[in-house]
Formats: sequence, structure tokens, C-alpha cells
Amino acid sequence: MRVFVCRRLPESALAVLTDAFGEREVAVYPEDRVIPREDLLAAVRGVEALLPILTDRMDAEVMDAAGPQLKIIANYAVGFDNLDVPAATARGIAVTNTPDVLTETTADLAWALMMAAARRIGEGERYLRAGRWKSWAPMLLLGVDVYRKTLGVFGMGRIGQAVARRAGAFGMRVLYHDTAPLPPDAEAALGATFVDKTTLLRESDFISIHCPLTPETRHAFAAPEFHAMKATAVLVNTARGPVVDEAALADALRHGEIFAAGLDVFEREPAVHPDLAGCENAVLIPHLGSATAETRARMAEIAAANIIARLRGEIPPNCVNPEALSAQACRTTRK
Repeated sequence: MRVFVCRRLPESALAVLTDAFGEREVAVYPEDRVIPREDLLAAVRGVEALLPILTDRMDAEVMDAAGPQLKIIANYAVGFDNLDVPAATARGIAVTNTPDVLTETTADLAWALMMAAARRIGEGERYLRAGRWKSWAPMLLLGVDVYRKTLGVFGMGRIGQAVARRAGAFGMRVLYHDTAPLPPDAEAALGATFVDKTTLLRESDFISIHCPLTPETRHAFAAPEFHAMKATAVLVNTARGPVVDEAALADALRHGEIFAAGLDVFEREPAVHPDLAGCENAVLIPHLGSATAETRARMAEIAAANIIARLRGEIPPNCVNPEALSAQACRTTRK
């Protein structure tokens, strides 16, 4: 067996792999759930390529269980915080991701959450389905406007920029914060202004999170941040769950420190903090950022293409640690 896939993927991608290596050389974990750790360690023995999804922890233990012939871990996601990249690099294992393809899809979902939270769509649907709606009323489920408000983007990478582009159609002022500002021409095209985090929190009516998960961004939004935001503000997170302190967010929502929140990602997926789950003014969905048929299929095809390139001795097109290939060459030479 040359390739192990940690979850059933769209058939188009599996067909690419079996066409390249043969059906007997590609194994897929048969259940639609996170593979148990002991099963994962047993399944990877002797493989040359692993295709995990973002819920599969790929650390040194997994890499050593696979053995020295492991050449690539092709993550089925843009982010790769589930992977120990330094451990892979030290072992000469290429790590790849699936960038670009899910940018617009995830931006669409961020806007869906923003508008649903602002206009209390989740609350309204539950209210109607419970049979509580008796008549139109002037004060029923009042939300906040989106048009001509201020959007704050926290993390102005590909997805953040796609979210900012959409703000133009709503006549919004766009602020953003990142580790460094965009080039002036990119800022001008987006109509966006770089500000510090304090200003972003104080002036934004909507804050959409699009940063990677790093030690610096873990709990970047916690009690002090919610206290600094407007009482009418809406927070949206489609990046990584641990960027937001869920307990602090639930407290802020319950006490009216912010108006509402829309979350696609959570600190300890699939678990959701019970206090947050009980907040009527939180729109909560199960990590659907890239969940369109077209995008998920393309992600799988990119992961498969990365594997095929690496096992043919080529540099994978989406390698996030190209230095690993030099490390493997050095190890091979020493042998």
C-alpha cells in the first residue's frame, strides 16, 4: 500500500489516486468519523503518502509509525495547524495544503454568518418553527443594519481580502488588522484601511476573523476584546476555533457586551462550549466554510495531485516546507 486516506473523499479525487497507483495501493478509512488514534497508527505502517483532513493530528508519533519511506502528508485543508511541520521537515517529509480553491467559498459563508447574526435569522427560524409567531409586530426580533456600517477584518490574507471585496456592495467602510499592511495599491483596490487592533475593536460594527492559528493568535478574542467592542457589534469566525475564547464570548453575548456572533469553527471541535450553545444570539454551524460540492471536490483533487507529484519524485505544487525535500536528499546521501 502506497497511500492511506484518512476519510472518504469525493470520488473524483480517489479515482485520480487509483488511476495513478492502482486500487490495491490506495486504502481509505471506511467510516465517516475521525479515525481512532490506535487505528491510525496501525494503518499508516509502510505507506509513502498520507492524506489526512484537518481533524487528524499528524505528529511525530504518526510519522515514525509510518516509517522512513513516508514522503508526503497532503493535508485536505488550507490550514495545517493539525500537522507538526517541524517534525515532518526533520524527517524529510513534504507537507502540502489546498490553498486558493476555497477562498471565495469561505468568504461567502462569512457573509452568510454576518448577515444571519445581524438580522437574527437563526432566532427567527426557531421562533417560527416553534409556532410562536402570531402576527407581524413593530418590535419583533429587531436586528442591526449591515449597509453603510464598518467592517473590521482581522487577518487580511486571501480569504480576508475576499470578504473585504464583498463589503463594497454594501457601502461599508473597511478597516483591517494584520501583522503588516498590504501594499498601497491592494489597499486602494479594496478600499481598506490598516489600523491597530485597538482601533479595529473600537470602531468596527462587524469583525470577521481570518487569521491563522498560531501561539500569538490563540484567544486573540477574549474578555478584554469583547469589552472593547461596540455593544451593537457582531463577531464572525470562519478561521480557527481557538482564536476565540468561547467561554468569554458566551459571557459577552449573555451580558450584552456585543450584539451577536456567527461561528463556523470551535475551540474543541466537534464540542461546543455549553454556555455558548445556550446563547440565542449566536449563529452556530458545523465547520461548513468550504462545504460546497465543487470546492470540496477540488480540494481533494489538489491533495491527490500533491501526492502524485511527490511520489513521482517531483516537488509538490503546494508544498509548505520545501526545505524538507533537501533534508530528505541529505539523509539519502548519508545512507
